Amino acid sequence: MKDAVRPPAEPLVTAAEIARLAGVTRAAVSNWRRRHDDFPAPSTGSTSSPLFSLPEVRAWLDKQRKGREMSDEVRLWEQLRGTHGDDMVRGLTTVAEVLAGSDGSVDTGGDPALKAIVDELTAHLSPAELLTDLTARYVESSGRTGSDGITSPQLIRAITHFAGEVSGTVFDPACGIGSLLFAFSTQARALVGQDVDPVNARYAQLRANLTGLADATISAGDSLRADQHRELKADLVVCEPPVGVADWGREDLLLDPRWEFGVPSRAESELAWLQNCYYHAAPGGHVVMVMPASVAYRKAGRRIRAEIVRRGLLVHVVALPPGLAAAHALSVHLWLLRRPTGPADTAQFVRMTDLTGNDPEGSFGPEAGQTADVPRIDLLDDTVDLTPATHISARHTDFTAEYEAVRTAIARQLQELLTLLPALTGGQQGSLREGATVSLSDLARAGLVETSDDAVVSTSEQLDTDYVNGFLRSLANTRRSTTTSGTFRTDTRGSRIPQMTIEEQRRYGAAFRALTEFEQHVGKLTGLSEHAATLARDGLTSGALEPPASDD
Repeated sequence: MKDAVRPPAEPLVTAAEIARLAGVTRAAVSNWRRRHDDFPAPSTGSTSSPLFSLPEVRAWLDKQRKGREMSDEVRLWEQLRGTHGDDMVRGLTTVAEVLAGSDGSVDTGGDPALKAIVDELTAHLSPAELLTDLTARYVESSGRTGSDGITSPQLIRAITHFAGEVSGTVFDPACGIGSLLFAFSTQARALVGQDVDPVNARYAQLRANLTGLADATISAGDSLRADQHRELKADLVVCEPPVGVADWGREDLLLDPRWEFGVPSRAESELAWLQNCYYHAAPGGHVVMVMPASVAYRKAGRRIRAEIVRRGLLVHVVALPPGLAAAHALSVHLWLLRRPTGPADTAQFVRMTDLTGNDPEGSFGPEAGQTADVPRIDLLDDTVDLTPATHISARHTDFTAEYEAVRTAIARQLQELLTLLPALTGGQQGSLREGATVSLSDLARAGLVETSDDAVVSTSEQLDTDYVNGFLRSLANTRRSTTTSGTFRTDTRGSRIPQMTIEEQRRYGAAFRALTEFEQHVGKLTGLSEHAATLARDGLTSGALEPPASDD
């Protein structure tokens, strides 16, 4: 009996494919799912990667006229791109001004068609929805290139996770277009930001106004040179500082009271931003700061690092998975500081968390072996290295057990070496060189061997492989086969081996085979010896190991 003919499987699409189908961002699709109860439910897939029925999605788009509506959004985006080029924040600010204006007097930057497109779009979308969608499109198109003013959504997720519950005032002294600051809008009583770029600051303020964040205040100006909130003390200060700014104002700010832990060098602008953030933290308040990994160990910042550790202000350092920060190709760190409420309210330990091997899209909760609480005294050495991996590996090593295990392994390797080294007797010097020989090229042409760059394999029962390879390593053949860089490559033309009976070949082959195994064990012993020396040194210097007590 023939199998029944099954109907073809219904095509499924991801949220990203729905966005491309409708000409919108993924954020817009997420907004539809939240705002519209009749949006198609996922047919299958995980919570983080749902799949939807394509026919159901098409029917819903037609019903909602989303395809037409969003084609207008795409048209608006292309119009802004054509007018403003790479300066899209200025274009978005113009749109926000149009959305905020009610008298039609807003300057549209010489683009009379702009207001008409915005009016057409706001017939179907609220100003807040339109601006949210445009902002998401801008972040998605520009965030991966490391554009100033943009904190990537993945990094925002990490910062909000480690900041924990927030109440009171949140301050971002380098807020860009406000994305990181506004991530705390559902918890904070007030949001305060400042950005050196006046266009970024204006757009962030318009975003706050149009999306209903009444308690958000954004100022323009350089937070280091012209702090617009000098008296502000916040419950949480967050910051992803500008990257690669050498001229941050050191010479003009040498006597600034914010340098509580020391004046940063020109090369350590991040430590200037860190101290600025800490200056604005209220007693009991926290700082969450994005740091390049190199700030944890650079020599120029050692004194300032030592000071924040010595005073018990640094509470947590997190090494994040690579790729979270758009402006940094490598992993970045989060430094979490807390301003004490009094002399007894300081941190005695610094928690070190290493998530560099984790999935950037996964959980930020550390697994076993990824975190350690390090006494601050252990950090105050000559380098004050705050790299989490450095301290986690040391604290999760059982030095006593591992050192004894490697000592045992070394002893076993030494005993095996004595048995592997073949017993050899005296012979006649030079007798084999004076006897009959055959070239490797002749053996290859005869089809008796197959050659590669570093070895030969016999294809004949009358030729022993180990015997051939052993004589290929003779002093004379090695000179022919070693390149000027020291690399051994089999010389199939010039190498010669002595002619012997198969019985003699096997006798020599057994000796060469034993020597090869001996050399392999010597390599293992070298690795074990290096590991033992490292364990002993690290164990002695950390206090995990100590010399035996004297018999006296």
